[in-house]
Amino acid sequence: MEDEEYHEYVRSALPVLRRLAYVLCQDGHRADDLVQNALVKLYLAWDKARRAENRNAYARTVLVRVFLSERRANWARRVVLVDRLPEQASVPGPDPAATLALRAALATLPPKQRAALVLRYYADLSVDETAEALGCPANTVKSHTARGIAALRRVLPEEVAATQDWSGR
Repeated sequence: MEDEEYHEYVRSALPVLRRLAYVLCQDGHRADDLVQNALVKLYLAWDKARRAENRNAYARTVLVRVFLSERRANWARRVVLVDRLPEQASVPGPDPAATLALRAALATLPPKQRAALVLRYYADLSVDETAEALGCPANTVKSHTARGIAALRRVLPEEVAATQDWSGR
């Protein structure tokens, strides 16, 4: 019975988790790996997760922690040789050039700043929800967010930076 409940939850949450993972790592294959690893951890802790007040927040937290953990372990720096190029997924945005510029700039940020910005402005979480997901105080989230936005404004072309809503809710 619990397995069926878990499978039902995964079916409903998978698209959101995949999009969040993609924004965090900016690689479709790696995003799938992040989601898979997060779902394994979620399954192993399903008793706790199913009792959580907000399962989506719990799953998001697991995913972000898997992302940060793999960043610390230099997972992204491994070289993988392949015999053909993978198909590129197209992710439509309001302005493809601005989206690409923002993603490239986002990729230059340290992982915790990137995670704070993605959770705050992509996943639309509050400061407190982001702090809970990252396992840090709200003031740390505010600091990571402010530093991340400042770094993005320094590297993004002025016309791209002007189109972003970094109001800080």
